[in-house]
Amino acid sequence: MSELTLASKPQVLVLDGGLGTTLEDLFHKDISHALWSAKPIDEDPEVIIAAHLAFLRAGANVILTATYQCAYNTFERAGYSREEAERIMLKAVELATEARRRFLDETQQEQQYRETATSPPPPPSDVKIALSLGPFGATLYPAQEFDGIYPPPYGPDLTNAKSKTNAFEDTPEGRAQEQAAIDALTEFHYERLCIFASNQEAWDAIDFIAFETVPLRREIYAIRRAMSRLEERNAGVPDASRLQMKPWWISNDYPDGRFPEVKQGKDHLTAADVAKAVLYEDVGAAVWGIGINCTGLDFLPELVKEASETAKNYLERHGRRPWLVLYPNRGDVYIPETQSWRKMGKEGPSWAKDLYAVVEEGLSSGTWEGCIAGGCCKTGPEEIAGLAKELDTWL
Repeated sequence: MSELTLASKPQVLVLDGGLGTTLEDLFHKDISHALWSAKPIDEDPEVIIAAHLAFLRAGANVILTATYQCAYNTFERAGYSREEAERIMLKAVELATEARRRFLDETQQEQQYRETATSPPPPPSDVKIALSLGPFGATLYPAQEFDGIYPPPYGPDLTNAKSKTNAFEDTPEGRAQEQAAIDALTEFHYERLCIFASNQEAWDAIDFIAFETVPLRREIYAIRRAMSRLEERNAGVPDASRLQMKPWWISNDYPDGRFPEVKQGKDHLTAADVAKAVLYEDVGAAVWGIGINCTGLDFLPELVKEASETAKNYLERHGRRPWLVLYPNRGDVYIPETQSWRKMGKEGPSWAKDLYAVVEEGLSSGTWEGCIAGGCCKTGPEEIAGLAKELDTWL
């Protein structure tokens, strides 16, 4: 365990939990729809605000917008126009902003109530908003973020393939196809980023950008290239119109403890391979943080250990510590055929204690600037409240 003193501890922020599954479990909403948790943005905006508030009241100080599966193609499949898609995506940021406003008002009123008339209340706790952007696979139906099997041009053509694979052949033609896939994925992510970057009010409201559940190395490259394009676009405008660029992270998923992408030898890429793609390779903008989400908590210790080794080398080479972002699942197993969950693993305080141990062990390496820790699928306010309690000495 860590021997860090309180004074030397890196900063830790508490992220919220699984928004979509919380809408199902706590608010009894049917989100079995192409838009998933984005469906209520337009149809029942108050329930989105209520879900955000539930996590904030539980102790989260970072909330993710309800935009994980939002993209033009997702809305088109659901019968919306591009204009409607943009309006709803921007509205998701408005709802998170409104939840933040209500929570801070609540907090301030409670503090004022507790304080004497001669003692001014302390300022309300800070709340950050992270723009949630899922991978291309999250916009497909059924979703493909857990196996990374994307249709052309985003992935290999499997029309005549004997078995499914997410890897291109290691031939000149295969490498050319992979580069075309990176180009297509770059365009996908850049186009979506521009929706928010082109709206000053929405852009000013967000504090982080979270690229989540990314299952492929080529999509990591594409995201970094998309962020480079955004930075270049921003640098080319007059100072008065220039955006303040946001800290951003890339978070990857490891179903069954393995990264979805396979090599031609059929071995999966390791967590170290993935961390190098996020941090090292000269393919695009430098990332602020590296994460693991939508992964069983039992797999986290070894995955974080591998990523920490890569982060240590990155620190030695570049003199900069990245942030670590961890938001594992509760442990339940999703059954795609029935669109249901089978309960497994720990929950509530027990889940929180185990995640706290991973956070503390990871930060003890001294290679991370800080950590954002929360939950993904099936983690609700109870798990986040437990985590906030465990992390109380850090906050």
